[in-house]
Amino acid sequence: MIELAGIGPGPMCTMLLADQGADVIRLDRIEPSGLGVAMDPRFDVNSRSRRSVALDLKSKAGIDVALRLIDEADVLIEGFRPGVAERLGLGPDDCLQRNPRLVYGRMTGFGQQGPLAQAAGHDLNYISLTGALHAIGPKGGRPVPPLNLVGDYGGGSLYLAFGLMAALFERQRSGRGQVVDAAMVDGAASLASIFYGLHAAGQWTGGLSDNLLDGGSPFYATYETADGRWVSVAPLEPKFFAEFARLTGLDERFVKRQYDRRLWPEMREAIEVLMRSRTRDEWCAVLEGSDACFAPVLSFDEVPRHPHVQARGTFVEVDGVQQPGPAPRFGRSQPAPPSGAPIVGQHTDEVLLEAGFTAAEVEALRAAGTIRGQA
Repeated sequence: MIELAGIGPGPMCTMLLADQGADVIRLDRIEPSGLGVAMDPRFDVNSRSRRSVALDLKSKAGIDVALRLIDEADVLIEGFRPGVAERLGLGPDDCLQRNPRLVYGRMTGFGQQGPLAQAAGHDLNYISLTGALHAIGPKGGRPVPPLNLVGDYGGGSLYLAFGLMAALFERQRSGRGQVVDAAMVDGAASLASIFYGLHAAGQWTGGLSDNLLDGGSPFYATYETADGRWVSVAPLEPKFFAEFARLTGLDERFVKRQYDRRLWPEMREAIEVLMRSRTRDEWCAVLEGSDACFAPVLSFDEVPRHPHVQARGTFVEVDGVQQPGPAPRFGRSQPAPPSGAPIVGQHTDEVLLEAGFTAAEVEALRAAGTIRGQA
């Protein structure tokens, strides 16, 4: 798999595939590109488990090297603005003509076509255009950015990975590769499918925190505890809400009228008073592990220490850095543990020699400034 170096959802998608055993070769720029925030590679979690070739893609010789590597690849991922790969000579037509079995993955915000295709943007803009951001935020307040999980990673990385795997599966029948056009606006809109259904059915209003799953209902919300920490309460089903009420001492009349919106303000106030009566950990001792649909709201520092997370082995340590491990899990095949992010150009010679370049060719490319090894 060839990855043309980029930021955001492209590297995340590649990390997911590399975690499951894909041999990923990232083509990095020779000179610093200003992509992302400068940091020690050990902390660049999304760049783990691949090899790096430093290559001048602004030169014809560099493009020729890239095309020779792409000739033998199953997948290529690029996240440039529409038209950039074509101008470089690395567009789908260039690559598929040479390698008809190639699955060519394209990651953009607004997609390859449309009035906004050439516009710059980020996650917040893409989810604004899909309705997702309009539905997230406090009642009477402003829409709140849900990190960049919905556009970049949910609507971008995951949909690109899904598309690539679907195209590889289809290739088993047809013998042919194809382009996967993964736009974050498309993916984020798809993620919101159930809410569009609820809206069409008249069961979702346009107000913030006014609905069942957006914090509008008192039994799907977060509450502050006596020590200033937070817990999440989500007993949507009546039997689970009854269990929550039994364990917390919530008045039985709320259980009988759980879905009566007229009672929700009073119900919320009653739950707020209850949750503030004990610390977060005290509530964990009462509710965690029950059918009350409860969990503490943990910080990044706390998550790896939680007993369930530890029992699942959800986190791994790579080069001394604790980070989420590969997901999902498989019953039979077990990929190798993740390796750390490479230094730019760390594997240039290794990869080119594997691809059939002679030692003399590699040295000539280095002398011409077309490639660079590890600094």
